[in-house]
Amino acid sequence: MLERLFDLRGHGTTVRTEVLAGLTTFLTMAYIVVVNPAILGAAGMPVAAVAVATCLASGIGCILMGLLSNYPLALAPGMGLNAYFTYTVVKGMGLPWQTALGCVFISGVAFLVLTIAGVRQLIVRAVPRPLFAAVAGGIGLFIAFIGLADAGIVIPRAGTMVSLGSLTAPTAALAMLGLLVIAALQARGVRGAILLGILLTAAIAWVSGLSHFSPGAYSLSDLSAAAFKLDVRQALNWKGGVGLSLLEIVFVFLFVDMFDNIGTLVAVTKKAGLIAPDGSIPRMNRILLSDSTAMLLGALVGTSPVTSYIESAAGVAVGARTGLTSVVVGMLFLATLFFAPLVQAIPTAATAPALILVGALMMGALAEIDWADPGMAIPAFLTVIIIPLTYSIANGLAFGITSHAILKLVRGQARPGDWLVYLLAALCIARFIYLA
Repeated sequence: MLERLFDLRGHGTTVRTEVLAGLTTFLTMAYIVVVNPAILGAAGMPVAAVAVATCLASGIGCILMGLLSNYPLALAPGMGLNAYFTYTVVKGMGLPWQTALGCVFISGVAFLVLTIAGVRQLIVRAVPRPLFAAVAGGIGLFIAFIGLADAGIVIPRAGTMVSLGSLTAPTAALAMLGLLVIAALQARGVRGAILLGILLTAAIAWVSGLSHFSPGAYSLSDLSAAAFKLDVRQALNWKGGVGLSLLEIVFVFLFVDMFDNIGTLVAVTKKAGLIAPDGSIPRMNRILLSDSTAMLLGALVGTSPVTSYIESAAGVAVGARTGLTSVVVGMLFLATLFFAPLVQAIPTAATAPALILVGALMMGALAEIDWADPGMAIPAFLTVIIIPLTYSIANGLAFGITSHAILKLVRGQARPGDWLVYLLAALCIARFIYLA
């Protein structure tokens, strides 16, 4: 049955190899079960329920990706998108988290329609690859900044805006220790270094009395407190109709998820040798359909947008070549459901170092940018720097796309085929005027 579903022999792999690759991928990304509830909890969402939603959305999304596309791509709520959900949409714009989930659902529907119509593929071809890398790098800085602030390592201060916190304070000291532990494990190539580092730091907090671990009984209502709580009607009616604010949220979810998905897809398929001789990626529509459906499912069960994870490359490195790897990852996420409520016992000092290190890992994408070319370097730099300094992925995207389009015009490189880039730039300019 597995041979018929995944063509294992045709891909030069075995069940044992795919299962081992699935376990490897899962260990490298299982930290999301702890970190995602911590970030969305800051938006007022019930932590235990978000942990359950994370496991469900990741598990079903991975299984769907494996069965529908037959690629070793794993899915989970995206880092960066969860920060945008909490710190920009809920805290910055003032939306209730239920309404924000409604926006995620609307974005998922838009993804599905654009995928079927082939528009997502057009956008991917129109936006230059360096901007993909710049968005990833900017989000990395954004996530790291949030981690440093949560740990009390960076604090607000009048006059200088930010400053160094007290490193002898219990939370900051423990976070620094956690950062050292995770960095050491990663430097030694330990599988699941981030997850192990979180658990070790949490254990130190419990033993030292800095945090208290008191597991209790959880009712079904506690664990499903975020499921089906999305408010689509309020999302559509927010501020008197479908205005620029709603369009901005959908726009950011669309672009960041698209960049994550395509960037991961190219990296993983290239590493696995699954790209066609002409450079195209077979079954691209099935991959994008899986991604869109997983995003809809995530909104329904109660989490921020689901996307492909670059950690999938860890599985490819040990031999993953088919969707069986993704199915194995999905089954492991579903098995983790039994432990999901325990994430409430993980202190902030244990999750903050994970955010900092994940942010550091995302910076690697900036190596893809040709910094010697001003036409690419300037839009990329503006994207990277604006995202963390304005606490907004949308602002960084808008600066990057607009400056890229303007520089192409100034350099006389505008072509009729670039019409979509200029349309996007015009929309970004309209957004700035609206915000002003």
